[in-house]
Amino acid sequence: MSDPSPEPRIDSASADEVATGSPHGHAPAAPLSPAPDEAAAPAAAVSPGAVAAGPVTPPAPEPAPERPLLREAFNVPNMLSLLRLAGVPVFLWLLLGPREDGWALALLVFSALTDWLDGKLARWLDQMSRLGQLLDPAADRLYIGATLVAFLVRGIVPWWLVVPLVVRELVVGVCILLLRRNGFLPPDVTYTGKAATFVLMYAFPFLLLTQGGSNVAAVARPIAYAFTAWGCVLYVWSGALYVIQTILAIRGAARTRAM
Repeated sequence: MSDPSPEPRIDSASADEVATGSPHGHAPAAPLSPAPDEAAAPAAAVSPGAVAAGPVTPPAPEPAPERPLLREAFNVPNMLSLLRLAGVPVFLWLLLGPREDGWALALLVFSALTDWLDGKLARWLDQMSRLGQLLDPAADRLYIGATLVAFLVRGIVPWWLVVPLVVRELVVGVCILLLRRNGFLPPDVTYTGKAATFVLMYAFPFLLLTQGGSNVAAVARPIAYAFTAWGCVLYVWSGALYVIQTILAIRGAARTRAM
């Protein structure tokens, strides 16, 4: 059975180009060279007495070795992402159950470090995979959503800060569904989205440190508010870029069908 044709991908830079207004043209593909005329090729010399034989077909090149599926799925970067996912319910229990803020803070710091480390290891160890490209942003979104809900329940952040981020996640989810309906894969994570996740993941520990009236809380408060405001703006803007990508992709697909 032949493999299904790959779904078209969206270049994540297209949305940034629309937002910045900078054109980005692609060089035209080189024309295919015609196949050589077999009749024009010089015939090979045949020694007298040799038995006439049909044309010799060169052996087919050996296919490149494929990585085992389990090894690709359970490599070091993907295991870090899975470990971060497994830490979400533990973090919620620590924060909302016994209110062990110290352990919850340690788990937040560990999650932020693994979020930075898994991408680095994937490049250093040449272990980048499609599963990792899907697993890493999924873990980030789940951690961000769970942390915001827990902070809202505890009264650490106000509701008007949580609502725009939750709406952003819902809008991105709708965009992904529309893209799949039109035969596209989800768009790659933009640099704006990566920066937003990075800033928010480092804002959360400082927000947790603001609880109480200690000197540590007084020092952490302005840092936490600055990181949170910066991260929220970047997070909403990255969602707007996903919307632009979705509109461009659907319009392009509609024009292609109309031709």
